[in-house]
Amino acid sequence: MELSESPPPPDAPSGAASDPGSDAATALAAFAALSQATRLDALRLLIEAGPEGLPAGDIAARLEVRPNTLSPNLAILVQAGLARNRREGRTIRYFADLDGLRRLVGFLVQDCCGGRPELCRPLFDDLRGAP
Repeated sequence: MELSESPPPPDAPSGAASDPGSDAATALAAFAALSQATRLDALRLLIEAGPEGLPAGDIAARLEVRPNTLSPNLAILVQAGLARNRREGRTIRYFADLDGLRRLVGFLVQDCCGGRPELCRPLFDDLRGAP
């Protein structure tokens, strides 16, 4: 069983030439997806679940939302490249798309501290030690 296709990485060429605005467009799509509480909470649950992911029904139960309300929200996370899914019989299991999250964080910090990475080290050390 395969995971759903994620959008191509932001630096992937589109057609003959790469689109210089694609990094920003990808980040904007991700932030738009995360601008709604149910989607943000669902993504945090998926990150917490790790590589096992969670069935859609379990996500709905833990968030105390109706499955028919949750389904389009999960689809938005998948479309934004923040989550993936896999069908298992009648169940759809969702996973955090760690590559998509890595690209988003990478976009945010690509020019961190004006090209002086030593100034950004505390940020990255804090992230490594975050709960």
